[in-house]
Amino acid sequence: MQNGLVFNIQKYSVHDGPGIRTTVFLKGCPLHCRWCHNPEGISRRRELIVLESRCLGCGECRLACRYGTVIPGDGALPARSELCEVCGACVEACPTQGRQIVGQELCVSQVLETVLQDQIFYEESGGGVTFSGGEPLSQPGFLRSLLEACRDRGVHTTVDTCGLTQQKDLLSVAALTDLFLYDLKLMDDAKHLHYTGVSNALILENLQALGRSHGRIWLRVPIIPGINDAPADLEAAAHFAAAVPGVRQVNLLPFHRTGLPKSSRLGQESGLAEVQPPSAEAMNRAVDIFTRAGLVVKQGG
Repeated sequence: MQNGLVFNIQKYSVHDGPGIRTTVFLKGCPLHCRWCHNPEGISRRRELIVLESRCLGCGECRLACRYGTVIPGDGALPARSELCEVCGACVEACPTQGRQIVGQELCVSQVLETVLQDQIFYEESGGGVTFSGGEPLSQPGFLRSLLEACRDRGVHTTVDTCGLTQQKDLLSVAALTDLFLYDLKLMDDAKHLHYTGVSNALILENLQALGRSHGRIWLRVPIIPGINDAPADLEAAAHFAAAVPGVRQVNLLPFHRTGLPKSSRLGQESGLAEVQPPSAEAMNRAVDIFTRAGLVVKQGG
């Protein structure tokens, strides 16, 4: 049976597609967006996180670790170390549950069992399951098996994707997907490369190909002050979106800072620590630009 790496299953989600949903977060993403609010989903491997607010500095984790005597420092072990094997010994030793492992290998039936627990809510609200991440198409075989299992049970399926994947993988899951949530971050390729670590060429090409074959796509555009909220950036995105046949809605997502403490728990620095959420006026201006392009627009969601 197909297995995959999952880092969270969130029930009663109302922001990842229509109705009440269960969102399954798959680990691994080819982008490194500086504003990422799920940095624990980027790596394709299990990771250790440290909840500093719970840490007593007692050193029990260091005593339990086979490398504790050679990892520099005193007291608690850092979240990241080249020697860490993510064996879980330090997690078990922590008296305050201040250390956790992110990423659990699950099979399709295990995920489906959790998803089906709330099927009555999906039926009453028009909801279903959303596969997100990370990037769910970083695990294409696992994603396809999950979609097939949900389709067999009559569960509405949504795939939340950044679009950077092999086109054959994207199109292969399209027939099993009722709705795509597709990220459109920056139209300028140089800026996209600077802020996400990758070119947007394949992302835009994949969106056009998907729009020709799939009739239900909701674009998700993050609004990040000083990065992609200039009128020229938004007008370019709106013009491109309006030309994709399958786009039915655009969701404008205001930047938020919930990813900052997550980065800290992983022992990483956030690239946008000084950026604040956009104002209501800035969001309204963005809505107006996309609306004037003839698109159905929503803030958030």
